[in-house]
Amino acid sequence: MIRFLIRVLIFVASSALGLWVASLLLDDFEITVSGFVTVVVIFAIAQSILSPFILKMSMRYANAFTGGVGLVSTFVALLIATLVGDGLEITGVTTWVIGTLIVWLVTAIATLLLPLWWLKERRDSKSTARG
Repeated sequence: MIRFLIRVLIFVASSALGLWVASLLLDDFEITVSGFVTVVVIFAIAQSILSPFILKMSMRYANAFTGGVGLVSTFVALLIATLVGDGLEITGVTTWVIGTLIVWLVTAIATLLLPLWWLKERRDSKSTARG
């Protein structure tokens, strides 16, 4: 149960980081301060549901697209997040494409690095408590 909660926290944190970085880098990728938490939660839930679904569909109907599942699910999750509430606004095709790439890339990197950082912090705190 604890591992599951840690994975959820890492996934939500990586989603927040990806959305935040995209909003910093792209002028037409706007997240309101008041809607940030809502956008992150909607995006994270949509992404966690869509990724396995899109992977299964691509394996069944279009095996060549299996590698692009992360990008497709990120795009669809961003679309859902823009439609639900008013916390996220993405304007222009270029912003949609680059925004999807940024969010996908930052989220993927953060999902790999956050557990390593967390484990290092945990190990350091245990060694400090012992010594």
